[in-house]
Amino acid sequence: MSKAVFLHFINRSLSKLAAIACLLAGVAVVSGCVSSNNGGSQFDKQRATEANVKLGMAYLKKKDRENALRAFDTALKLDKNSAEAHQGMALIHQQNGEPERAEKSFKKAIDARADFSKAGVYMSYGRYLYGQKRFKEALRYFTLASDDITYATRYAAFYYKGLIFLSENDRLRARAAFELALNLNSTMPEPALELASLAFENKDFSHAQIFLNQFLANNQRPTARSLWLSIRIEDIFGNHDKKASSALALRNLYPYSNEYLLYKQSFKEKK
Repeated sequence: MSKAVFLHFINRSLSKLAAIACLLAGVAVVSGCVSSNNGGSQFDKQRATEANVKLGMAYLKKKDRENALRAFDTALKLDKNSAEAHQGMALIHQQNGEPERAEKSFKKAIDARADFSKAGVYMSYGRYLYGQKRFKEALRYFTLASDDITYATRYAAFYYKGLIFLSENDRLRARAAFELALNLNSTMPEPALELASLAFENKDFSHAQIFLNQFLANNQRPTARSLWLSIRIEDIFGNHDKKASSALALRNLYPYSNEYLLYKQSFKEKK
């Protein structure tokens, strides 16, 4: 092998190694590396910013706030106007129990630039406001998120809108919002349970059972609320075995729940 061929082989190998190193480390460092046509590397802020945001969100899902913070901080050093990076910082502050810092970051995210849609930012801020019981403000941002027909989890925005309407005792609008959420995602259990409860209130027991079955089909395990609703529905239809089964599950799974107390009270009243 000639010296020239040998050097060419070494240079190509080093270029490949550099590209692999950038791929592995680019999401965790300040600069991003991408291969260019001339075999070298170039700084690509947008890709590096996106990579760090995705990495931060992945860390958040694993509840690793320390590494998530580093990733979002890196993204903001690359692009201080990234809505997604500010959103990530807001979520960290929210999990840390720092509402003032969280709100400040959420507002920066809303004012910043989003590469595609801000619906995810609106949704996150809406959840934050909902947790603060600032329902009217939250409704505004859930509405903005639900109005974006390209938003992948648009159904969640309708679900939260339904909860806010319920808090305002507006059953009709709540039911419409829950139905929209379920139409967009038939496997989402939460709106199915809300619709089951609303149907039961209206003495529409058949639909209450249908929605309850839909909830149970998509939830990993029954909740205290779903079991208490099941007990009352099965009692109305005279299905004593199913009623007893739900009552036993309620006692075993949620012995200190308000629902179990309500069941015991109803049991005493019937004696």
